[in-house]
Amino acid sequence: MDSKKQNFPVLEDHPVGQEHAKEAVEAHGTIQSNIKKLMKEFKIYRWSPDHPNNKPYLESYFIDLSNCGPMVLDVSQKIKAEDDPSLSYRRSCREGICGSCAMNIDGTKTAACLKPIDPDTSRPTIITPLPHMLIEPWLKTRKAPEDGREYRQSPADRKKLDGLYECILCACCTTSCPSYWWNPEEFLGPAALLHAYRWISDSRDEFTDERLQALTEDQKRLYRCRTIKNCTATCPKSLKSCICHSQDEV
Repeated sequence: MDSKKQNFPVLEDHPVGQEHAKEAVEAHGTIQSNIKKLMKEFKIYRWSPDHPNNKPYLESYFIDLSNCGPMVLDVSQKIKAEDDPSLSYRRSCREGICGSCAMNIDGTKTAACLKPIDPDTSRPTIITPLPHMLIEPWLKTRKAPEDGREYRQSPADRKKLDGLYECILCACCTTSCPSYWWNPEEFLGPAALLHAYRWISDSRDEFTDERLQALTEDQKRLYRCRTIKNCTATCPKSLKSCICHSQDEV
């Protein structure tokens, strides 16, 4: 068998097709090599929690727009995947629905998945977080691990979080809860209580007392649950938030 047939075995009995396929592959390579790179600078706000005393700064990344999607979110994903895995940002739907990827892009607060890349390569695009929005971590600790490593957790403690961490904050449970309909100004509702229990149950969290105090300083926040279980019936992730409420009561 000659080299052409080896390269295109599906066309083994069609020599003309073999030749055309080989020419197409060679032409594609030539075209790709002749595409002019369109490099653009993106300056992105960076800060490292590992060095909290260092001031934030803008780091430059140069991206080939001829090999990138059309939106600013595409740039962020390309940088994280190919250049700098430490880059952190939020995104979810990538279709302008969820709002997760809201950023400050060249002074405009908008969703990165809906913001087209400015094709002007003579000036950089500047990307910073939304202003005046403080970041408060869900997991609260009083001090970093002494060995400098991440917070570790045993398999048994990790298993306790199953059925809790999967919540997608859709609010189907809370809006299906008659107890919340009747007392929205007092009862926190199943979604809030599920999340409270999720962090109270986390062995790495060190603010359990503060979380319990916030729940119990007004008993109506917690004890308005009547275990009707509409929350469990409607949850798209099949989570049982009523069980979490009863565990909180214990």
